[in-house]
Amino acid sequence: MIAWNSDTARHLLARCLFGYTRSDVSKALSYSSIGDFVSKELLADIPQPTPVNSWVTETPIANNGAVNSLRYKELTTWWLNRMLTENTSMQEKMVLFWHNHFVSDRVKVSYPQHMYQQNALFRMHAFGDFRQFTKDVTINPAMLIYLDGQRSNKNAPNENYGRELMELFTLGIGNYTETDVKEAALALTGWSVNGLNAVFTKSNFADKTKTFLGKTGNFTYTDIVDIILTKDAAAEFICRKLYKEFVFYIPNEPFVRQMASVFRSANYSIRAVLQFLLTSDEFFKPEYRGAKIKSPAELVIGTLKFLGITKPDFEYIADTSAMLQQYLFLPPNVAGWPGQRNWISSNTYPARAGYSDSLVNGRKGNGQSLSFKVLPLDFARSYTSAEDAPLFVKDVIAQLLIILPSGMKEKLLLDTLLDGTIAANWSTNTPMADVRIQKLLKAVMRLPEFQLT
Repeated sequence: MIAWNSDTARHLLARCLFGYTRSDVSKALSYSSIGDFVSKELLADIPQPTPVNSWVTETPIANNGAVNSLRYKELTTWWLNRMLTENTSMQEKMVLFWHNHFVSDRVKVSYPQHMYQQNALFRMHAFGDFRQFTKDVTINPAMLIYLDGQRSNKNAPNENYGRELMELFTLGIGNYTETDVKEAALALTGWSVNGLNAVFTKSNFADKTKTFLGKTGNFTYTDIVDIILTKDAAAEFICRKLYKEFVFYIPNEPFVRQMASVFRSANYSIRAVLQFLLTSDEFFKPEYRGAKIKSPAELVIGTLKFLGITKPDFEYIADTSAMLQQYLFLPPNVAGWPGQRNWISSNTYPARAGYSDSLVNGRKGNGQSLSFKVLPLDFARSYTSAEDAPLFVKDVIAQLLIILPSGMKEKLLLDTLLDGTIAANWSTNTPMADVRIQKLLKAVMRLPEFQLT
């Protein structure tokens, strides 16, 4: 029986959201069980957000590069704001997960309208029917452009999407042949992009018999997806990826097979397999807590949440995420961001500390002022322990770090706050208390433990 307490709640929130607040923890614990919280909050259906701007419904115009660049910037900051204001739904976490699964990018998909459509599609299907989701992605304009489906016809079938559909999106290498790729390409012909819409032209479709994964018929794209999902490898492939994202980067294969069984039994309901995963003993094993390196999106948004910053400069946040190697709408390649240890390098690790410092200082690394920063006294006084230095330090650590630091590190953090005085003399009303709080926050967020979730 999994204990439902502040530790398990923080672990669940840390993995399923882009950071969390103390009120998020309280809200989670107001539910009587993990299952209730997962089903009624994390996996709840919520309304589609207001579109980023009216331009999302405008027909794309050629040679509009400068305008499209500005619109992509607006789209990126809009999505980051969605992440910051997600409350306790993991919808936006799943939108990013699917963006990194069914990959396309802003360089090849030059019109932001198409990328917005795809982002909305990911949101609509975030917890839904994976079968229909895959079919919809297949003829999504952004995907047709990115993997050259729009240039595929019966006389020159393009194999790019058919290959990635099996290799990266559903089955994995070793579960199909080159013949399957060629036959899938024939079944995927006939689609193109006209303005905002995907259009099927029957005369461009390879209207003939195909043999694909052992089945024979005059297959279309929907048949291809249905045949793929008859293979056990498909459910295991998706569940393995979910496991690596939300539990640990080295999958427990027997548990992945359990997930896959649930996934197939639920007719490929994403919600059903997430409910199973997030309430399992496997998910809450102590050895997995703090064993995942925060992605740049998790870091930049989660730090804002922790510090109580609700109205940041999202352009700065977007630039920071890109500098940390997660440029939203621009994954490195069709395989997406590899994550985990790839997030940390000799360049990105100090840049992460520079970002958290900037939120405390209210200044970028180059000294330029930010339009926002944490208010140290207000921050400290939001804790009931604010006037008790040792307890305040413990509370900040408990809120900020999934893996608690050693006793020696905790003492160093307390010494940082006290700055030469004794605990009995500490008060948020003493001179320079705000500076001491700033030093404490910077020190905590510079710990290696802060990079883990």
